[in-house]
Amino acid sequence: MAAESICQRQGREEPWRVLEFYSGIGGMRYSLMKAGVNSQIVEAFDINDKANDVYQHNFGHRPYQGNIQSLTDADLDSYQAHVWLLSPPCQPYTRQGLQRHSADARAFSFLNILELISRMSRPPDMLFVENVVGFETSDTHAKMVEILGNSDFVTQEFILSPLQFGVPYSRPRYFCLAKRKPLSFRCQLFNNQLLWSPIPLFGNDDNTVIGENDQSQENWDKLIESCQPIETFLEFTSKSDQVDMESSSLATTDVSTNGLEASEKFVEQDVFDFSSIDQFMVPSSLIERWGSSMDIVYPDSKRCCCFTKSYYRYVKGTGSLLATVQPKNKGKASSLKEQCLRYFTPREVANLHSFPEDFQFPKHISLRQRYAMLGNSLSVAVVAPLLRYLFAQWT
Repeated sequence: MAAESICQRQGREEPWRVLEFYSGIGGMRYSLMKAGVNSQIVEAFDINDKANDVYQHNFGHRPYQGNIQSLTDADLDSYQAHVWLLSPPCQPYTRQGLQRHSADARAFSFLNILELISRMSRPPDMLFVENVVGFETSDTHAKMVEILGNSDFVTQEFILSPLQFGVPYSRPRYFCLAKRKPLSFRCQLFNNQLLWSPIPLFGNDDNTVIGENDQSQENWDKLIESCQPIETFLEFTSKSDQVDMESSSLATTDVSTNGLEASEKFVEQDVFDFSSIDQFMVPSSLIERWGSSMDIVYPDSKRCCCFTKSYYRYVKGTGSLLATVQPKNKGKASSLKEQCLRYFTPREVANLHSFPEDFQFPKHISLRQRYAMLGNSLSVAVVAPLLRYLFAQWT
């Protein structure tokens, strides 16, 4: 697209045409809406049938479910999109995914899409990429930066967490913002840099410049103190919502001892009542076996751990558990059984991801699937200001 036509669009009321790749349950679209950007999602793409059910339930549009890797430059040109939003699979860049980077088949479609840019007659003006921390050191990242540079894009990269936006949720993620010349960023000082702080998004506000990687105790305490308490995000909070310890948290659940993975597994019941807090209580058998590995938080806590797609299936390293009875002395010294531990509900996890109140799962989506989809999603509180910054026009 000619430079003149790009610049002319800045003063027009026509919406930016957006393609949403790896759309999942719609976190990127919700972020775009919260950012207040005048835009139109012309198509969304995701191969997961259940995720597409959720997306369609909330937005009234079902994403394209074919293999993204099969898209051609002509296919993408036909959408006449100005902006691409991409949240490709993170497994190639995680320890659990063996960190095979571009050699992992799950990375192929992302690289294929990027390689099509140079062959398009109408390449996008802007790109936004989200992934896990670790992506920035991968060979996939190196190839992405090379492709974007060769296609006349300028990038700014961030590693940010909801904690830096007042949300008591530790979930640092990598983000790449890219603009094709002559478009430019408001703060060009940070071009082609990786930042751990949202300084360009908000200026020099003391409450927002701290990075989660800053290990000084003073700055860490300041960051945590700026967050809202967890109780603000809870679905079940009143005393009437609390449950009887003997009737609920002592419920028996068969915990296998055949191997580490099986011993961490929590077997989901076939029938689940989402309106009952009782069924989210942690069985005493799991507390006895894995109590020392659990991350316990309280309603007045201002930080909880990242919820992964395996939350509720496994208790170790998949997310925090909530103590519904506050002990006099917090911590492992107090009996965990007496604290009536429970899992965060899917609605509460969605709240900590800053999804809007009207977000819903269709009734046929199981509890395990809900947690898995949320674990694969993103923080609207982080992505919305990033998108607002990306779409801000400066030439």
